[in-house]
Amino acid sequence: MSENVSVTGGIARRDKVKLVDKELVMGISDPIADMLTRIRNANSRHFKQVDVLYSRMNQEICRILKKEGFILGYEVKREKGQYDILRVYLKYPDNKNTVIRGLRRISKPGRRIYVKCDNIPKVLNGYGVAVLSTSKGIMTDREAVKQRLGGELLLSVW
Repeated sequence: MSENVSVTGGIARRDKVKLVDKELVMGISDPIADMLTRIRNANSRHFKQVDVLYSRMNQEICRILKKEGFILGYEVKREKGQYDILRVYLKYPDNKNTVIRGLRRISKPGRRIYVKCDNIPKVLNGYGVAVLSTSKGIMTDREAVKQRLGGELLLSVW
């Protein structure tokens, strides 16, 4: 049976079908969670880099991950007629270990978590980093406590 059969049982017509990029078919309701999942999956398979959809929030989170030493770096890829891509370069100390042991999305679109500066939780007793969205921008838990700022608790990484 060499013919392409559609779901309804008829013969699919190749000249009428438009192929689309598999990743960009549906809109993403939570781009931060999508980025964290892609980084987590690439990290578990020891990929050198991973591409995520660009947003200013994702870029700021990558800036913090780079500053805290969890990734090697990132860059924005802009191509005409396509979505902008944020390429994240992952970091590994050796062949067996990974720098990022865990990533967790805390505040979600369905349930936002806000904390005051006195109630910012410590991640693994200070070994990890919590990332917050404050009125002064995206920052780590240590920076927020130093500036006496609270905000939305976005994620934790360790």
